[in-house]
Parts: sequence; C-alpha cells; structure tokens
Amino acid sequence: MPVLNHGRLPPIRQTCLALRSASRRRQSLPIVALLFAVGLLTTVLILAGPAFAETELTIVMHSDLKLLDPIWSGGYITRNHGYMIYDTLFATDAAGQIRPQMVERYDVSADKLTYTLTLREGLLWHDGKPVAAEDCVASLKRWGSRDTMGQKLMTFVKDMPVIDTRTFRIVLKEPTGLVLPALGKPSVYVPFMMPKRVADTSPNEQITDTTGSGPFVFKRENWKPGDKVVYTRFAQYRPRPEPPSSLAGGKVAKVDRVVWKAISDHQTAINALLNGEVDMIESPPHDLLPVLRKDANVKLLNRDQLGFQYAFRFNTLHRPFDNVKIRQALWYAFNQEDFLRATIGDPTYYRLCKALFVCGTPLESTKGMDGLLESNFDKARALIREAGYDGTPVALLHPTDVAVLANLAPVAKSLMERAGLKVDMQSMDWQTLVTRVAKKEPPAQGGWSAFVTAWAAADILNPVMTGFLNASCDTAMRGWPCDAEIERLRDQFAHETNPARLKGIAEAVQIRITQYPTHIHLGQWTQPMAVRRNIDGIVSAPVTVLWNVEKKPR
Repeated sequence: MPVLNHGRLPPIRQTCLALRSASRRRQSLPIVALLFAVGLLTTVLILAGPAFAETELTIVMHSDLKLLDPIWSGGYITRNHGYMIYDTLFATDAAGQIRPQMVERYDVSADKLTYTLTLREGLLWHDGKPVAAEDCVASLKRWGSRDTMGQKLMTFVKDMPVIDTRTFRIVLKEPTGLVLPALGKPSVYVPFMMPKRVADTSPNEQITDTTGSGPFVFKRENWKPGDKVVYTRFAQYRPRPEPPSSLAGGKVAKVDRVVWKAISDHQTAINALLNGEVDMIESPPHDLLPVLRKDANVKLLNRDQLGFQYAFRFNTLHRPFDNVKIRQALWYAFNQEDFLRATIGDPTYYRLCKALFVCGTPLESTKGMDGLLESNFDKARALIREAGYDGTPVALLHPTDVAVLANLAPVAKSLMERAGLKVDMQSMDWQTLVTRVAKKEPPAQGGWSAFVTAWAAADILNPVMTGFLNASCDTAMRGWPCDAEIERLRDQFAHETNPARLKGIAEAVQIRITQYPTHIHLGQWTQPMAVRRNIDGIVSAPVTVLWNVEKKPR
C-alpha cells in the first residue's frame, strides 16, 4: 500500500496505533479516556475515511499473464505488463511523433553520427536505487538483440559509451533515421529500461527479477496465474509534467491498486462488468457488444482507429512450409472475408485490406496483390501439386481462450484442406501457444507448422518495424524465414533518408513476400474496450495503459 500524506501516517492509522498503545496501558488508563479514543476513531472514520480509502481498479485483460519478460515474449499481455512496471527512453505520442520520456534532453551531432542522451533527474527503480545510464545501455543491448527494429538499428551502432551517471551516447557507423523511431517504438518488442543486473540476462532466457521504474509495481507475491495479477502505485515515480498523449507525456497513476482478473468465460466476464464486480474489459467479444450497449452503466471506447491486422505465420524450417510453393499456394487459398466474419462478425469493426502496411497509413498500397486472397482453389491446388506435396500434415496451433483469435485456426484449416493440404489442428490456451512457437523442433517432436495471430497496426507500419518481415534466418522471429532479398530491401529502407522514396521500397517488400512468403495478412479490425461509466481518463493509444485512469464514486 502506498504511503500517504507525504510519508506521514494517515489519521486513521495514527488513531489505531494510539488505541493499540492505550490497550497496552489499559490497567492505568481511566475508562473515560478509552471511550474518548473510541469516539475519536469513529469520527475520523466517518469524516476522513473516504479520503484515504485505497482505490482499486479491476480489469479483465484479453489473456491471462503467465510470462513476465517483455523482451523474451512477444505476447501482447506481456507487453501490457511491461508498460505497467517499466518506462522507456522515448515514446510515441497521439500524432505519431517521438517524444522524450525518461530522457530529459538529447543532442544529435552535425554529422548525424552521435546521439547524446541525458536522463531526467530523480528517476528511481522500484527498489529505491537511482536509474543510471549504464542500466539503459545494458537494456538497449538486450532489446536490440531481440527486436526486429532493434536488430536493424544495432547494425548501425558502433558504440554506446557511458559518459556519466545520467548520460550516455549512441555512436553510429553511418547515418540512419531509425534511432528515435526505434527507441520510441510503441509495441512489441518495446525497449523497456531495466536495471543492469536484470538487463545482463541473456535475451534467450527469461528474467526472474521484475524490478522496473514505471508508475506501478508488480506484486509478485499476489500473482496467481489463472486468477489475478496485482499492481500497486509506485509512490516515488516522477511523471513528466506534460499531459499524457498516447504513450508519451505524464504517466500519473491515479489509482492505488490495479488488479487484472482472469475470467476465461466471456459471458461470465460480461456479467461481472454489468454487475459492477469489475471495472473494465479490455477485449469484449464483438458478438456480445450489443448486450453492453444496452446497459446505461457501461460505455464502449474505441481507443485506436487503425486497430489490428490478422496474420497467418509460417514455420519455414520444417515440412510442409519449408517449400516456398506450398506457402505461395495459401496466398490463393485464403480470403480475408472468411476470417473476419468468423471472428469479428460485424462489418462496423472490420475492413478488407490487402495493404501489407495497413490501410489508412502513408505506406498503404495494393501493389502485387492482384488475384491474391480470393480463394482461388484451382490455383492453390496446382501450386501444391507442383511443389510435390507428400502429405505431411500442417501442425496448426489453435488458441482457444482469446475471443478475437479463437475462430481463426478453424477457418484456416478449412481453407487449407480445400486446397489439398492435410491439417492437424492442435488446441491450447494462448500462453501455451506463445511458449510452443519458441521451439525449433519438428512438429512431430513438439514443434509447429503455423499459427494465426493479430498485430496492432502500430507494430507493422513499415518493413523494418514489422516483426514477421525479419528474414534474417536464425535471428528472425519465430518462424525463422531466411531470405536475402527481403533483408536487402529492409536495409535499403533503413538507409533511406528521403521520405519520398520509402513507399517504393515498401511496395517492393510487399511484392517480394508474395514470392517468398513469411506470413499472410488477413484483414484489418478494431477492438472497443468496455468500461463502467464511473471510470474516466482512459488514454487513447495502441496499447492498453492504465495511467491517468480515475475511478470515481458511483
């Protein structure tokens, strides 16, 4: 529980301590004094109690939290956990601009090769120790070995020397426009800052120490996977003085305690919200939104207009998807409408979009997409025959506990079977799937062939940022595509300093993945959040963040 009254005990606790002391002296204390103390306590409870009551916000998230390392796991629930307890050097605001966050000031040398970053004063880790430049350098190195954009940025980095306790530099081999966009990237993998002792953990191992410097503290002793996650306000956090703007600005924790409640049954979660037992549902199923609209005590908030994009991910290491023609066949077998109808249902919340880099963005294009994603099964079957398909079944992972993902695998299975592939669909919860896809073993030994997931638009706005486009073989994201041409184009995008030329490079990437498929994008959709009307201040952002949120009396 956070300390109130600037370190002084609240009046209620002072009175309780006085009563406890009095009880120890009860042999010598006149009865009238005890009665006076009881009366005083009653008065304080009546008059001052509400002002010092702990405010608790209870929310049902889209998934249960089982993995705690946001650099090891790309799961969005782990990313959301990261935003609760960690902070970032820079952040993306509502206008898409990169703004300093933990950084007080930064300078760029005239030759664009040296970035000097100075941290804000007074930043503390949750254990009370000051945040230091060496912590940030270690954190960037770990993140940069894992994140798609970070990996590309690190190819430009020559050195990151520590200058003093609060200052360090990023020295480049050659100029690139990636530095600030990478350090301020909004989603997976987010460059969260951790203490050096934690950041020194191998990126291939999960951290065990969850010390952060963000606005909330993770209460590990109260964490019960399958039941709840508990966070408390970090009283010593120093927010920036400006108002919040998406993921940038002041992160002011306005509630004392946050509880993520795991409720796997969607109807049960809806009933809990309607009855006031929980305050928010992050991702209510779209088919239950009409029920929520009818309740005057509930409001629906659409916090991110670009929303999400579905994606079918191949494992290119093993049969059958080690064969490029079999992967190409799915460009013809799939169509976006079937996936979107099965999961979202209401066209109000989805759109067909063949643009790899999301409709409604500067890099939106349909170049190279003619004739694809239209369920041309004749063409799909012809490619599968040309590939010499030997009947190896597709080990398709099927998450069952996330509403917006649960119906995707059955649709993919149906369409693949119509194209002539055998499919072994294996059902599991999402966190088990996230762990499973880290395995490089063949499907028969516990590995996998494919899964269908969703990316926030904020994660896939260009070729360098989009994780599934990393085709660097062993250092690529799970699925491990290996294509020199995609990597050449991504390098070209990273080196390009003329914004007018970026779209042409992005279109070349889009054409290339129809030839060497790393994944297939399956349509765009938005997800409203359901909130009790006494909850206010929710920040519009591509990530669910809980700073600035107030819980008012009903």
